[in-house]
Amino acid sequence: MNRRDLLKTALAGTALGAFGPAFRADAATGILWMTWENLAKDDYLAPFIAANDISLTKTFIGTDDEQFAKLRAGGADSVDLITPGLDKVEYYTASDLLQPIDFARVPNAAKLYDTFKQTPLGKVDGQTYGIPFYWGINPIVYRADLMEAEPDWSVFFEGDAYNGKLAMRDYALEGIMIAAMYLGIPESEMFTMDDRQLAEVKKVLKIQKSKLRTYWNSIGDLTNLFATGEVVCAFSWVPPYYELRAKGIDMGMAKPKEGVIGWCDTIAVPKGVEGARLDAAFALVDYLLGPDYGKMLAVGGPYAQSTSAARDLLSDEQQDKIFVKDLSVMDSFVWKQNPPRYGDWVALWNEVKAS
Repeated sequence: MNRRDLLKTALAGTALGAFGPAFRADAATGILWMTWENLAKDDYLAPFIAANDISLTKTFIGTDDEQFAKLRAGGADSVDLITPGLDKVEYYTASDLLQPIDFARVPNAAKLYDTFKQTPLGKVDGQTYGIPFYWGINPIVYRADLMEAEPDWSVFFEGDAYNGKLAMRDYALEGIMIAAMYLGIPESEMFTMDDRQLAEVKKVLKIQKSKLRTYWNSIGDLTNLFATGEVVCAFSWVPPYYELRAKGIDMGMAKPKEGVIGWCDTIAVPKGVEGARLDAAFALVDYLLGPDYGKMLAVGGPYAQSTSAARDLLSDEQQDKIFVKDLSVMDSFVWKQNPPRYGDWVALWNEVKAS
């Protein structure tokens, strides 16, 4: 996303305060979807609009926290559909902001990949409140022309060959997860680590800090650091891999056997949406999990939806690009969760950075 798109997203996200019941389209046919701008492109939604007597208004978010704050502040009165992260749904349900998904109204949900059917995230007492929508991975991206071999998480903690040429995202949750994976702490314990385990994490994170070129916040800045060779290896999002390969740079993408951080956003319906609005909202949910939308998202994103609806419509190259050609990649996924002691995690992370 370029700066202009970021600005548009920020401005659109702040616009929700102007929406109230008086600003809603006809309640019988109109719905408002609060989501990420890249998911609601006009061409992605055109087939749905053409096939249904439904008017759709979109308002864009900049962060999940922003979306949650607006809904809790009263946005649920004017919003019919939202897009929370799979790991964030529990915040919404704890504040009684969502209603359960009525799967009878979402036939395409039957095509959810098994990983998303089985996940306990997004659920309360066996009911689903956030249905997995689209997903991806955050791997290790590296300059294959400047590294001797494909790295794993140990590159950020061991050896001296790449000191000063490594980068890590400045995000306590992911940074501590990576340290825990490196230490061999199982996923079942990762988000509830005790003081002894956190002390071990802190020790290796201090070693990591001594090896880093930088902690990154902007994926654009990280891409530039890769391009200049100032950074040769980073925990990253996927875009730098494809962007720099397109420019002729030999890039690699590693998915460490110790675990790969997976991410997934969901579709959720605020509590209080009912009648024709609810019918329209679930019609859109079903479309978003269906083949037409899935193919456009895969080609234009490129992102994978959480169902197999569009998979067979994609070329092998397109399937590989969004990680659905070989679904065994999900076997090593560690999904982000909300640690009960996250305040301690943030304090630990900040102490390491300041050391």
